[in-house]
Amino acid sequence: MRDTAPAPHADHREQNAARLLRASARHSFDPLTEIDWDAPIDPDHFALPQHRVTLYGTPLWETLTPRQQARLSVHQLASATAAGIWFELVLMEGLIRHVYEGDLTTRHAQYALTEVADECRHSTMFARYIAATGYPSARPSAKAHRRGKLHFLLNDTAITFAGAIFVEEFTDAMQREMVRDESLQPLARAVARIHVVEEARHIGYAKPELERIWARMGPARRAVFRRGLLVLARLAVAELVHPRVYALSGLDVRAAERAAAANEHWRLARVDWARKALAFFTDLGVVDHRTAPHWRRAGLLD
Repeated sequence: MRDTAPAPHADHREQNAARLLRASARHSFDPLTEIDWDAPIDPDHFALPQHRVTLYGTPLWETLTPRQQARLSVHQLASATAAGIWFELVLMEGLIRHVYEGDLTTRHAQYALTEVADECRHSTMFARYIAATGYPSARPSAKAHRRGKLHFLLNDTAITFAGAIFVEEFTDAMQREMVRDESLQPLARAVARIHVVEEARHIGYAKPELERIWARMGPARRAVFRRGLLVLARLAVAELVHPRVYALSGLDVRAAERAAAANEHWRLARVDWARKALAFFTDLGVVDHRTAPHWRRAGLLD
């Protein structure tokens, strides 16, 4: 007689998804009604902690008035938020394909759709924030747009989950700093607070899924995956700060980009925000002694 009992990993998968569904029922938000979008934005409020602005501590930073510095931080966060929309659209497409190959009677598939619903609200919330700040576009760079379309064609589930872990842990670290800092712009902190609560569930869904996929990969597939994840991470971080951030602040774009690239404060910000994701990838074996130097050269690992 054929054994129809579920495999142990399937039980764990379902238990995790059931837990996440319960958490979603208790702690989900409608940002359109729970954020005061009509409140004025104080032009002297920073949107990010000063030391996390790309030009902080540079001679170029000292040429800006305090209000211009605050405005630069708002542009930087709006740019990062636009990058967040781009990545969430890529992630949603990957989750929909993941569900398409699965069984919607499972809690695992049902949670994937719940996460898609979360990401729809997040993308709308981010777009509202961008519009509120006066930042002119929620579109990604042309390079990111092309890479996103390539990912749609490849439909690589492992990269989808790994990318989600990297981007969401990176963003989570940045936004937790924002939530803790009561001197920052209230609107930015309200957006960050909602995103932090809901993204914690998404990370809890992606990590065990990537662990299962990684365990089944052979050496050749792992080598390709390691390279693909590094490329994605570098692009995602580069996408955070669009050149228009500096143009809108009245700065010479090339001079500002050179100053940011050489800025130790900005390098440490990226390392700090990437720390939890890279610790997970290191424990899993994705980042090892052969690939760690590449992550260091990308400015994402000490």
